[in-house]
Amino acid sequence: MVNITHKVSSLRVAIAVAHLKVSKPETIAAIKERKVPKGDVFEFARAAGLLAVKKTSDVIPDCHPLPIEYTAITYAIEDLTVIISVEVHTIYKTGVEVEAMHGASVTALTMYDMLKPIDKGIEIASISLQSKKGGKSDFKDRTSSLRCAVIVCSDSIAAGSKQDFAGKAVIEKLQQHGLSAAAYEIIPDEFAVIQEKASQLSNEGYHLVLFTGGTGLSPRDVTPEAITPLLDRNVPGIMEAARSYGQERTPFAMLSRGVAGFMGSTLVLTLPGSTRGASETMDALFPYILHIFRVAEGMRHE
Repeated sequence: MVNITHKVSSLRVAIAVAHLKVSKPETIAAIKERKVPKGDVFEFARAAGLLAVKKTSDVIPDCHPLPIEYTAITYAIEDLTVIISVEVHTIYKTGVEVEAMHGASVTALTMYDMLKPIDKGIEIASISLQSKKGGKSDFKDRTSSLRCAVIVCSDSIAAGSKQDFAGKAVIEKLQQHGLSAAAYEIIPDEFAVIQEKASQLSNEGYHLVLFTGGTGLSPRDVTPEAITPLLDRNVPGIMEAARSYGQERTPFAMLSRGVAGFMGSTLVLTLPGSTRGASETMDALFPYILHIFRVAEGMRHE
């Protein structure tokens, strides 16, 4: 199966529709009047559809098992067509489109099986996805014009004794969201140097500045101490989300002391210095965090 461990859980909704066509009005009348020999078509088919939604991963090999939080199966009749609508909700890392379509198909097939003794001209005309919500595609904002900077805080990398991988991983993650790093620099773990660089980039009009490194507990980890006094508006929920995401993957995430907030109109994020920690923080925050620039822009125009 596709690896979804890097994804963030969010509310996912999908609605699928199936059209079942019968060949004569008498069939529709039998359904409405509950006179089909095999039983109440709507209720039997609804029960089958509910089971199908919950069992989707058992019969579709590449489907992930996921918690089904809500399913509704409704019907409408138009002339000789029964329209079956299946709505499925979950809070998870992947969507429920296949679950909704599987539910719609089995509901329709159950109706077909129950009606074929009285109508040989029945057909399942179509099964389609009507709509879906949730996932990263719902949280994308137009942000390609944002000026971004990636700053690596590390004594050893600045001295040339080690190579930078975390900063390059952050740049790659930005590119995945249509952003590029207009500035990329490596500086030592020096309080004054970090503050000077943050102030410089903010004064130069950068919208997003990402520091990686110096958020741990070693004596030289001073990035949070350097950045915090410069913030005009702290946004604690950003790093709370990052630590929560990381804690599900490693118990050491709680040791990160990263901070986030605005210096004027510049959003500053402080990420861990490990490649994995930096990458996971980016996965936790993007693209969702980009909505903050739309909010800030709206506030400026009020």
